[in-house]
Amino acid sequence: MDPEQLAAVIMLTILLFMVIGGVHLAFALMFLSVVFGLIYQGASIFPMSMLKIFGVMQGEILIAVPLFVFMGTILEKSGVAEGVYQSLYELFGPVRGGLAFATVVTCTIFASCTGVIAATVTTMTLLAVPAMLKRNYDKGLATGVVCAGGSLGILIPPSVMLVMYGPMANLSVAKLFAAALFPGLLLSFLYLASIGIRCWLQPASAPAISAEERTASGGKLLRRTMLQMLPPFFLIAAVLGTIIGGIASPTEASGVGALCAMLVAAAYGRLNFQNIRDAARTTLIVTVMVFYIIIAASVFNAVFLYLGGGALIREVLIALPLGKWFILATMMFILFILGFFISWQGLLYVIVPIFLPVAKELGFDPLWFALLVCLNLQMSFLTPPFAYAIFFVKGASPPQITTWDIYRGVIPFVALQAFGVILCILFPEIILWLPRVTLGGG
Repeated sequence: MDPEQLAAVIMLTILLFMVIGGVHLAFALMFLSVVFGLIYQGASIFPMSMLKIFGVMQGEILIAVPLFVFMGTILEKSGVAEGVYQSLYELFGPVRGGLAFATVVTCTIFASCTGVIAATVTTMTLLAVPAMLKRNYDKGLATGVVCAGGSLGILIPPSVMLVMYGPMANLSVAKLFAAALFPGLLLSFLYLASIGIRCWLQPASAPAISAEERTASGGKLLRRTMLQMLPPFFLIAAVLGTIIGGIASPTEASGVGALCAMLVAAAYGRLNFQNIRDAARTTLIVTVMVFYIIIAASVFNAVFLYLGGGALIREVLIALPLGKWFILATMMFILFILGFFISWQGLLYVIVPIFLPVAKELGFDPLWFALLVCLNLQMSFLTPPFAYAIFFVKGASPPQITTWDIYRGVIPFVALQAFGVILCILFPEIILWLPRVTLGGG
């Protein structure tokens, strides 16, 4: 290891300690980039940084980020989630664990309408957790299903994570969307199956609702449920349907989705100046945060690769014994462990550009590898101490919910997510089949 490569290792180590110490990721990335850039590149670090910033801001596909965030925020304010959950609540309620089933299904539907998880997790916490606690559900189960189900929004398209991954890895975002659909639905199915098994083994943890609580039944309930499903299915068709069908690009579909979300809100009587202003403010805050991380990570990577850090990590990984599958497992394990301490945006833009060339050299399909990475990064929403979904649930939950209740509740779902990654490794067609048949290849 030469002195510059040693500096790259020190740079990455300091980054980890700064983030664990509470420094915001974007500030830590930019600070280290400037300090190590000045030491080893001199004043040329500044024009190089300007070129990196210009390159990021030129990315047309990233226009979809604020539009998908705006779409999700408007949809949250429209009241659609309340109607869908209430119908599913009564549909599944008479079954043990019915409210948990309804929560996961509602989260899955809204994951297909929004590209961010904050709105989904917060809304479902306010709707579902009090309802489950009222009926003596286990606190861990009640909060765990909201954390896990709500975090599906970062994987199931239209996912902001996939929009950001595409330009970075030179992959079609449309193909990423198609590839992510079945893995996302697979996780949803695993959650539902685990709830069913737990309710069979521990009936007292998720009792059924009483018949008196159902305001409708039979055909009337089914018709009402289908009617409540129309707005989200309309949005899914407008966004995901047009992308996978080849009618619109992800950027175009994001604009259509934002417009359709406003139409849905208007239909529910919720499209007013206050909601539009709040949605625009939330969109601005999220977009600025995301783009600052992208820019800071781009500069950090440029300095890190200049110092030879990428080549060093590549050499270490390639030199591992037991072949390419062990190397893949090692990369997945590193991402999983770092997910405890670094946000998914940081891992996406700092670690993935280092791992991606290794995966290509080993002969792995870049699209398949991309979805394994995104499945892995989804686990970071549930792995403390820096777990966004846990923070959102804790902030919106009733006072009797403790942080330990949430930690206890998410552990089984983290295991299910890891099992989902393993299934996608063993059966790559889960990822590759849909993009091949709809968009002509993986």
